[in-house]
Amino acid sequence: MIKTEKYKEGLVRTYSDEGYKIKQDGTGIVYDEAIDPENSGRTYTETTEPAEDMTAERLLNIITGGAE
Repeated sequence: MIKTEKYKEGLVRTYSDEGYKIKQDGTGIVYDEAIDPENSGRTYTETTEPAEDMTAERLLNIITGGAE
């Protein structure tokens, strides 16, 4: 199920609580999760494709250019 929650001041986070990727309606772009301005009006549909596992170690590797 798609969940939307306040992220930071003026921003909302949209994601699947089942661990699937989400697709932005209108553009068809697929994300693991999305962060948008509160009043953007963007909507999303849950896909059947699993979202990537974003563990702290994997995120650190992405940020620092380390091996996956």
